[in-house]
Amino acid sequence: MRRSNARPPAIDPDSASSMDAPKPQLRPPPARLSFAPRIYSQGPKNHRTGIRFFLAAAAAAAVLLGLFHVSRISGSSKFGIIIDGGSTGTRIHVFRYSNRRGAMPVLDFGVMASMKVSPGLSAYSGNPEGARRSLVELLEFGKGRVPRNQWGETEIRLMATAGLRLLDVGVAERILDSCRKVLRSSVLQFQDDWATVISGSDEGIYAWVAANYALGSLGGDPEKTTGIVELGGASAQVTFVSSEPLPPEFSHVLKFRETTYNLYSHSFLHLGQNVAYEALHELLSSRVLKSSAESGQEPIYRDPCTPRGHSHSVELLKLSAGDLNSKTEYRPVAHATGNFSECRLASLELLQKEKDKCLHQSCDLGSAFIPKLHGKLLATENFFYTAKDICKMFLKLMSHKNFGLL
Repeated sequence: MRRSNARPPAIDPDSASSMDAPKPQLRPPPARLSFAPRIYSQGPKNHRTGIRFFLAAAAAAAVLLGLFHVSRISGSSKFGIIIDGGSTGTRIHVFRYSNRRGAMPVLDFGVMASMKVSPGLSAYSGNPEGARRSLVELLEFGKGRVPRNQWGETEIRLMATAGLRLLDVGVAERILDSCRKVLRSSVLQFQDDWATVISGSDEGIYAWVAANYALGSLGGDPEKTTGIVELGGASAQVTFVSSEPLPPEFSHVLKFRETTYNLYSHSFLHLGQNVAYEALHELLSSRVLKSSAESGQEPIYRDPCTPRGHSHSVELLKLSAGDLNSKTEYRPVAHATGNFSECRLASLELLQKEKDKCLHQSCDLGSAFIPKLHGKLLATENFFYTAKDICKMFLKLMSHKNFGLL
């Protein structure tokens, strides 16, 4: 199991009691979803730190949404733990918060710990007990960051996303049941309904709340909020304030004190980075399968989206809608051509898949309705990590002696 530890800044909210805390309600998602905090910032330094924190952690939304679920009992500092069950890995986030009656939550970006294990929970569709074992190391990590005398009052929640949404409901539930067993025996505070698969639209809304919390705009003028475009491994979420009339399935109303946010939120399943990459290669390779079968020659297809000279492995990791098990599929050999224009055309063809099933006046992406983009947008998760990796490679090249910089 691959492991990575990170210690981005931490969370320390001062949440109010259940009677005094503001409880904006989200409709039409389940009633138990409620959002309490607003950004707390003592100055530009804290504000910049908050933004860096959000951008630095792909699952920052899962960390921050934990603040909206932890108990709001006035008192001394407490700890909370969120397990984010993503499609490519499972992350645990430990944060500390303190409640002050009548006060807004305060995030302390200095006391947080995170850890990730791979693969994700969906990889255990054929062996649900393996999902339980995959959490053991994460739980030990989390408990090691919480004082022993606070274990019994520290809430832990597991929120799975697109990886489990792609599986059959029965399979996903067996995986969750396996996880619940180990969470119940962890000595931490846990209830069975705290391990769930959240909907795609809720995932987008949580990310929107997290972004605007970090940016300091949550609770303010809707026109000054920032939308999010979140690229996960198996799905992509788009959420922003819209003034247009929206179809009911895309419309979500969030109330925070006296402010009402009319949100567009939708999750594009299969358009996450990993699954979309796989789908793109299926599209490219399918064009040569028939002709190669007739000729009896080894099929080779052009891959315009990979830099020229890069060699693909013949064996690719298959991530499909019905089964996200890691399995090997043999496919025609890809010949990397590195042609931007051809890559763009192939990508657009993929994005317009199922457009014929559009039930709305217009569908800009597949069969999904998207209103006119409004205001500023923040690209998160794999957008951030991809840009970060590219910058690292660029700096490495620039520092090479061949560039005359050493």
